[in-house]
Formats: sequence, C-alpha cells, structure tokens
Amino acid sequence: MHSFQPYPTELLEINPFSKIGTEWMAVTAGDKEHVNTMTASWGTLGVLWGKNVVNIFIRESRYTKEFVDKQDTFSLTFFDMKDKENKLALKYFGAVSGRKENKIENAKMHIDYSANGTPYIDEGNLVLICRKMSATKLLPEQFLDTDIAESWYKDGDYHTMYVAEITEVLAR
Repeated sequence: MHSFQPYPTELLEINPFSKIGTEWMAVTAGDKEHVNTMTASWGTLGVLWGKNVVNIFIRESRYTKEFVDKQDTFSLTFFDMKDKENKLALKYFGAVSGRKENKIENAKMHIDYSANGTPYIDEGNLVLICRKMSATKLLPEQFLDTDIAESWYKDGDYHTMYVAEITEVLAR
C-alpha cells in the first residue's frame, strides 16, 4: 500500500453528503499507549472563525468520546468503499465497544500517527487531522424543531458537537 502524502486543503474536492453520510468515516483519538475509534455518519465540513473546519457529533455513551475529550486532536479517516473489507470494518467499529476489546486489531486494521502524533486508521485513503476548537453539549431545550429530541434522543443519550480546525490533510 502506498504511504500517505500531505495534500493541500484548498484542493480537497469531496462531496460531504456521500463521504460522511453514506460512506461514513472513522473518528480516531488517543496517544501512543491507548487509541480508540468509532464510525460516524454525522458531520459537516466548512469554514468557521476564519478556519477550515469539521463539525463532528459524539454521543455521551461512546467510549471514543473519552479519547476525544482528553486529547487536543483527533482524526477522521475515509476509505475506498469499493473494498468490502472497509465497509465491514466500519460496521464493526460502530457495533463494538473499545472498552471490551481492541476493536481496531480485531477488524484487521492498523493505527499510524501523523507528524503531530494524532492516530488514524492506516487502511484509509483520506485522513483529516483535526485540532479541537470547541465542544458544545446538545440539550433538548436548544432544539427549535421539537421533533429532533423525540426522533433522535428518546434514550437521553445526547451528542456533543465538536468544532475542529483541519490542520492537515493526508491522501494516497
């Protein structure tokens, strides 16, 4: 497999609706000793506060949230979805908790690290290295559309929205 190369953010051409919503991404955080990842299909790409940013959403119950909260950075890894193994790994990442097992290893995936030490899934083909800028807990009283809480949060397991600057893009 070819190694990742830095890629200019301004040349990035992806459709976020399919890349995030349909193909999914792996949110990975941690350090050299402990890393965890999860599948995500909610998120945005754009510009905020004069920076190229991502917004990701992680439920309170997710083990990966502990890693994202502890670190200054995290990664988003995107995959070639023509490879069925990648889809199976992403399903696995979303279904199994890293509290109970090394799900990255069990999915036959591997961790690599960016120049600043941020972990990412090596089997991907596009990685966004992200530096957290804000974290906002979503609360039911914030929803102007009252159907949101009823449709998505019956169990009370609300998301935290993270806004993060894209500090590096890696591609193969």
